[in-house]
Amino acid sequence: MNRRGLIVAGVAATAGAAGAWWNAHRSSAPGASAALVDAPPPAASSAAAEAGSAVAGTAPDFWSLRFERADGGDLLLASLRGRPLVVNFWATWCPPCVKELPEIDRFARSFAKNGVQVIGLAVDSAAPVREFLKKTPVSFPVGLAGYGGTTLARQLGNGNGALPFTVVFNAAGVAVQHKLGQTHYDELAGWAAAL
Repeated sequence: MNRRGLIVAGVAATAGAAGAWWNAHRSSAPGASAALVDAPPPAASSAAAEAGSAVAGTAPDFWSLRFERADGGDLLLASLRGRPLVVNFWATWCPPCVKELPEIDRFARSFAKNGVQVIGLAVDSAAPVREFLKKTPVSFPVGLAGYGGTTLARQLGNGNGALPFTVVFNAAGVAVQHKLGQTHYDELAGWAAAL
């Protein structure tokens, strides 16, 4: 085998190993129930998902989930029910996620007085998230969803499983808005005004 063939074989083997690792670790969200991981995603068109339009329902058992908080303790989603909630899926290795966090934090601080809650669910390992938040703190709670957070995001309308992804729930606990891609303060404020 020539040098080029060896390089191609090495790249293919590395990609295969990475795929196997991802598949083995993708459903490891702390607190995610088996019903949640195995449930099909809610019916929502990909065009609606990308446009950020209304979402039908929520993922099964969403409000019963519990995540370890990056700053210690537990983030119980049931405790957040009854008031509007913005959930942002992000990761330290995602440049648009990192770029939008200050905008989300600004929104969280501005709209807390209006009863709007904000949480982040980090689709990442605990150590990088904690290290990142030491350097770039946010005022809202961050739950450690792990790579299984991708499954939860898909069940909430993120057909691509990409990041960042934001979901808005009304006070009744129903997902009414979602967006795949970077968001900003004005967009979040517009969604909150419509709740």
